[in-house]
Amino acid sequence: MLGRNKKLRQIDTLIGQGTTIEGQIKCQSSLRIDGKFQGEIEATGNVVIGEHGIAESNIHAREVIIAGKVLGDVTTKGHLMIMSSGQLHGNYTGPSIIIHEGAVFNGESRIEKIEPLSMMQESESSTSHKNNKQAG
Repeated sequence: MLGRNKKLRQIDTLIGQGTTIEGQIKCQSSLRIDGKFQGEIEATGNVVIGEHGIAESNIHAREVIIAGKVLGDVTTKGHLMIMSSGQLHGNYTGPSIIIHEGAVFNGESRIEKIEPLSMMQESESSTSHKNNKQAG
């Protein structure tokens, strides 16, 4: 458990308090938002929305921790954790959600295990795609 928490604390990209950014973020690391962000977020690492952070965006990440406010949908490969000060106004899709007492979640949740395509599925998909090209 300690090793896992250490991973979540390691943040490579920070949007600080008092900063407002609009656009699209694609990062290969972890991201923390303590300011305001409006746009799309795709992260291979974790995304943390700090207590003063506001994200008006759809978020796709490994794990997401919300202590601030998110207006948009969240998709994770791991956990979504909404802390007692956190708010999610949008839908969630992923394998696990943890909602602390006092947190706000207004939306729908779809709990499903998100797995990468297996080799067999990839092979079938490429064969089907080739057959469709030949037929057309």
